[in-house]
Amino acid sequence: MLNRAPILVAEDKTFIALDLCLAIEDAGGVVVGPVASVEEALALLATTPVAAAILDCSLVDGDCSSVVELLADRGAPVIIQTGVALPANLAGRFPQIPVHAKPVVAASLIAQLDVLICERERAAEAAAGAARPRG
Repeated sequence: MLNRAPILVAEDKTFIALDLCLAIEDAGGVVVGPVASVEEALALLATTPVAAAILDCSLVDGDCSSVVELLADRGAPVIIQTGVALPANLAGRFPQIPVHAKPVVAASLIAQLDVLICERERAAEAAAGAARPRG
């Protein structure tokens, strides 16, 4: 399903993070992390490419806004799962990001993430095809 895609997991609840990691691995993905803080997520993203991410909105050192912004700049799909409301600035800037209220079945997040990754790949292929000279 995930075809060895590297997936960032940022979640401060250990049992939820482990559940997500197992679901990613079961679906054929490669876990990046898990991390429990914004600082750790940004440090990982500075050195490790990711295809997508599953983020908890509220991490140990603040909300995930800066991580979402970086991933959005890179065009990486993001799914947020949260036990709290999204900050208004995050919801307003990124209304297309799927948000799920905890508890969430990890397998459903992975299935949705797979769809988002495939959509991103199709869009990139279409853009590359449109950019090729016709002759």
